[in-house]
Amino acid sequence: QESLEAWDPKEKKLTQVLKLCFCFFTLVGDMGLKGEKGDIGFPGDFGEQGPPGPPGSAGEKGDKGDPGQKGECLNITVKGEQGDRGVPGPQGIRGEAGLPGINGMQGPPGPKGEKGELGPPGGRGIAGPKGNKGAKGARGLRGVKGSQGESEMPNRSGFSVGLFPSKSFPPPGLPIKFDKVFYNEEGHYDLNINKFNCTYSGVYIFTYHITVRNRPLRAALVVNGSKKLRTRDSLYGQDIDQASNLLMLKLSAGDQVWLETLRDWNGVYSSSEDDSTFTGFLLYTVNYFLTLKEKYQIAKHN
Repeated sequence: QESLEAWDPKEKKLTQVLKLCFCFFTLVGDMGLKGEKGDIGFPGDFGEQGPPGPPGSAGEKGDKGDPGQKGECLNITVKGEQGDRGVPGPQGIRGEAGLPGINGMQGPPGPKGEKGELGPPGGRGIAGPKGNKGAKGARGLRGVKGSQGESEMPNRSGFSVGLFPSKSFPPPGLPIKFDKVFYNEEGHYDLNINKFNCTYSGVYIFTYHITVRNRPLRAALVVNGSKKLRTRDSLYGQDIDQASNLLMLKLSAGDQVWLETLRDWNGVYSSSEDDSTFTGFLLYTVNYFLTLKEKYQIAKHN
């Protein structure tokens, strides 16, 4: 018994249990009736703490804590020594050109410089206004009489022709046959072909006055087959009208000029009381005009 008391409480309980089991198995008889439920025993002693269990799942995020107090700033008053200069780095890539700057304010005028050297003479200036006419000079000595010059008569060429009544309403597309001659001293208007032949190169004036009756009129002044001037008169019935025109032309020797009607508009009319005429004459020749100009320039130069 003394030895049992000296055991550990756990070992003591285990020994008692073993004794009871031994007595149960040795003294078992026939099973008796079921006894009544016993009273609840006293709670046993606390057992030893078991090993820690596996870690549990993460809990929900807690609420945000209150802000902490403001820390104190350390007053560092001691300045460290300057370090050695580092090795220069490689040259960087050239950057893009910047935007042009704003124009600065105009500075004050600088001091007057010293007088420079005299420059080369400038170009000739613009001519000034014409001065007043001077006093008339004394008469010069009489010059030597010149030799007699050649007389130069200007070339002449002209004509003026009309239409006999029997030649009224001429066929279109052909030269009108003007056979009534008022002037043709030089014979430059050919009555056989009804055309004016240019003999002298120069400037000529041509004019025509046509009596229109019964039919409309389309007339043209033709030079070497090219129609230079056109006239129209849309007249019908027994009324009488006049169609006329005038033209200045520069011709060369050999050119031919005539008058003709177009299509079936050939209402050229003539009677004992009405005429249709065609006139032309030389105003001046080109060669004669140039000669006069040359003489004028020579006289002006002398």
